[in-house]
Amino acid sequence: MGALAPVARRMFELLEPICLVTFFAEECNAELAALGHRTYWDGYFAGRAAPLGRVPAQVVHAAFYNFADGEAARHIPSAWETIPPEASVAARERGSAASLRRILGAGLAGSPGLVRAADLTTKAATSAPMEGRVMYAGMRALAVPGDPVARLWHSATMLREHRHDGHTAALLGERVGGTEAHVLSALELGIHPPESFGRIHHLPKERLAAVMEGLRARGLVDAEGRFTDAGRATKRRVEALTDDLAAAPYEALSPAELDELIAVLEPITAKLVATGSQ
Repeated sequence: MGALAPVARRMFELLEPICLVTFFAEECNAELAALGHRTYWDGYFAGRAAPLGRVPAQVVHAAFYNFADGEAARHIPSAWETIPPEASVAARERGSAASLRRILGAGLAGSPGLVRAADLTTKAATSAPMEGRVMYAGMRALAVPGDPVARLWHSATMLREHRHDGHTAALLGERVGGTEAHVLSALELGIHPPESFGRIHHLPKERLAAVMEGLRARGLVDAEGRFTDAGRATKRRVEALTDDLAAAPYEALSPAELDELIAVLEPITAKLVATGSQ
């Protein structure tokens, strides 16, 4: 594991609550609905995939990786038939920045610490190689906002997609499919049966049964659907490689800048965690 892998894990912990306002708070959903997206998932797929352009559902499915077969096709390309991808990108940014301002309050949202956090996060987020990073490259192709709050969200989201691309590579290396990855995550969270996990519980029972049977056949879960030692080891390897592959952006920051970034992000993240990014 590289020297910056622990930094990448800490930055994930600090930046993820910033990104989650897009999915948990109301403002982003309201902005996307105002454009004409009929459901939450229409807005989700259109907003997140929009930086890739008008690609077909198969490409979105491949890039997102962890959705079941057919889920992307229920929303792409129909979500873009009357709403240009560029409009969805802008609505997503507006709503997410508005959520951050509301949750953080005027004092924290307008603080020098937030401006510095935005500057350093952007420096890291715009410094990593893009090869093999489809979702990250899509975000990198967008203009970086001038407003500090929007810039912090945008750059945190760039880093989130950079990490996602690396996580996908780690899962592929362990031959863990998207639905299988959710099962392993559910077990790590202590959810049992893992099929009840919110990200997969809606899938057809036959599909979930086949996934569980495949994991049993590989020795990753036992007869009761719980981790085996091999399953835990696989999950640990995936997470360790994900951290390692997520480290490259932070090579652009000096040790002093990394320390400063962590320090200025901590009160921002604490406020968001306290509200569940809502």
